Amino acid sequence: MPKTLGLERLGEISYNTHGSKMEIIRYESSTKITIKFEDEYITNSSYKEFKKGAVRNPNDISVFEIGYIGEGIYSSKINKLKTKCYNTWNSMLTRCYSNLYQENHPTYKDCFVSEEWHNFQNFAKWYDENIYQAKDQQMQLDKDILFKRNKIYSSETCVFVPKRINSLFIKDNSKRGEYPIGVSYNPLTNRFTSYCSIGHGKTKTLGYSNTSYIAYTIYKTFKENLIKQIAEEYKKYIPKKLYESMYLYQVEITD
Repeated sequence: MPKTLGLERLGEISYNTHGSKMEIIRYESSTKITIKFEDEYITNSSYKEFKKGAVRNPNDISVFEIGYIGEGIYSSKINKLKTKCYNTWNSMLTRCYSNLYQENHPTYKDCFVSEEWHNFQNFAKWYDENIYQAKDQQMQLDKDILFKRNKIYSSETCVFVPKRINSLFIKDNSKRGEYPIGVSYNPLTNRFTSYCSIGHGKTKTLGYSNTSYIAYTIYKTFKENLIKQIAEEYKKYIPKKLYESMYLYQVEITD
């Protein structure tokens, strides 16, 4: 390579596919150059990749125009396969920032992710420190068992929970209609039915009442006792703060 060519290309400016400005600060050969981004991130690449804009900056916003991988020890892939940690992070961002997802799951409208967790490295560190296993259950990231009606995913508000526990708190508002949670009306009998999901896709009928409020109180008592029962069953597996939140959980008519 002519020496003058290296000098000509030194200081050359280009932009990667995310629109980030980059500059060649060292040029040894066409296959070995050093690039510096505006955010001071420095990496090595080839001149061909530089010209194509294919040089990756981990600080580039790359997921739903808000999330980025960041600089650190945590990789989004192992052996070219996305990690469970990355999939959890990506799913969290999907729930909060995908319009299509929210059309099908409207309960996630107005939910958002803390700025700290826009950076995958920060989330991954929290993930490593907080993930655990319980009875071979699938673990799920939850934001509103510790803090009821919470809308933010953050290190302070979230906890991993076994799928069995998480299913206790899922509400299907589309089936409820105008009546309180856990209550349906049968026009043939002119009575109200109390019912409750007990997990594993099963629903238990609790009784029949003349008023929706009485039907609701039957549901409330059963549901709160069920949550306490499951909390005791999982007590030795789950974090203390999750156990305490379950034990103190109260069903409200506005749920």
